[in-house]
Amino acid sequence: MQVTETQNEGLKRAYKMILTAQELDDKVMDKLKEAQPEVELKGFRKGKVPLALLKKQFGQRIMGEAMQEAVDGAMSAHFEEKGERPAAEPSVKMTNEDWKEGDDVEIEMSYEALPDIPEVDLKKIKAERLVVKADDAAVDEALSSLAENAQDFKARKKGSKSKDGDQVVIDFVGKVDGEPFEGGAAEDYPLVLGSNSFIPGFEEQLVGVKVDEEKDVSVTFPEEYQAEHLAGKEAVFECKVKEVKEPVAAEINDELATKYGAESLDALKDQIKERLEAEYAGAARAVLKRHLLDEMDKLVSFELPPSMVEAEAKQIAHQLWHEENPDVQGHDHPEIEPTDEHNKLAERRVRLGLLLAELGQKAEVEVSDAEMTQAVMEQARQYPGQERQFFEFVQNNPQMRQQLRAPIFEDKVIDYVAELAQVTEKEVGKDDLEKAVEALDDA
Repeated sequence: MQVTETQNEGLKRAYKMILTAQELDDKVMDKLKEAQPEVELKGFRKGKVPLALLKKQFGQRIMGEAMQEAVDGAMSAHFEEKGERPAAEPSVKMTNEDWKEGDDVEIEMSYEALPDIPEVDLKKIKAERLVVKADDAAVDEALSSLAENAQDFKARKKGSKSKDGDQVVIDFVGKVDGEPFEGGAAEDYPLVLGSNSFIPGFEEQLVGVKVDEEKDVSVTFPEEYQAEHLAGKEAVFECKVKEVKEPVAAEINDELATKYGAESLDALKDQIKERLEAEYAGAARAVLKRHLLDEMDKLVSFELPPSMVEAEAKQIAHQLWHEENPDVQGHDHPEIEPTDEHNKLAERRVRLGLLLAELGQKAEVEVSDAEMTQAVMEQARQYPGQERQFFEFVQNNPQMRQQLRAPIFEDKVIDYVAELAQVTEKEVGKDDLEKAVEALDDA
């Protein structure tokens, strides 16, 4: 196949490729010869059908396949010879649309080449890894939070009125048209006011009641209520208040620890300390990663594929627009034009993405099957009851697999960079770490 370069500007490439009619015919005949031993036609023994008859019978069907193979082969040979990699799938189109059998096939191929990535001396990079220890104050704060979440209720002073958030213990009987209905009565029922566990409007009417008070609560069942015979009906619940209790945090003791699966309070404190320090380490890693990326960005400069920058800028603009307009769930909105700020951020992301890909390739960084399985499992947890379908979706969707693989690969390359860079540890307090994390969002 004849290949002629028609454009070579920056990273943009274009070529005219001509597959002569003779070359195409030769390829078709080669494929027919390959298939001939297995072909049977009426009047001929297997493998004895003349090539001329095979061409007449199957030539048109095979021609498209032969043409595609010729183009694919020419493209592979081209990239191998040039040592180039396309930034995206090359655009390939047939230019002589009035082509007929016997004519040469004229093809135009265009693409943007990936740039040559300059060498980076990672040992020159300097960065700090923040280290935060979980002190007693942080552990006590977390314990207090757990105690509040495991709240108990204690009786209010005699004669006190109930408040939103209190627990009232009641006997009640519900009636529709003056008649009790099935499932509408209970004794010693503990109801937390404001929990929205009863029919809308029920709990609000019990705010301000006292022990031994009797109160009729009037409500209307929702139209979509699960019991059809009650849906949309007005009802009156005759309630007797037996206790009014206020919420109190659970006591911080061994009993609280057992509620959270620990053998003792000391064991719970140890678990909290480990969890806090794991959270601190995760936040510190995010800070270190940003610093390493910032330093690498200063060390490299190379031409970027315009289409990659444009696509990234549009994605950034689109994502930020949705963050600013959370009420718009779909994509039925005006086209969002990237700003100079979006374009600048896109250039940084594309540049660092290409650099990390190059570093990972040279360092032979691999994402293992176990790591991919773990990533899929974590994502599948977001779809309770549909985990199997999610696994199958990922299995049959290469793009989704790549989306899951990319952040794992990036983190492993960052770890590789951190090993070679001059990374020193600096012990700081929790407040300093929080400020460093907040600075990431502001940058």
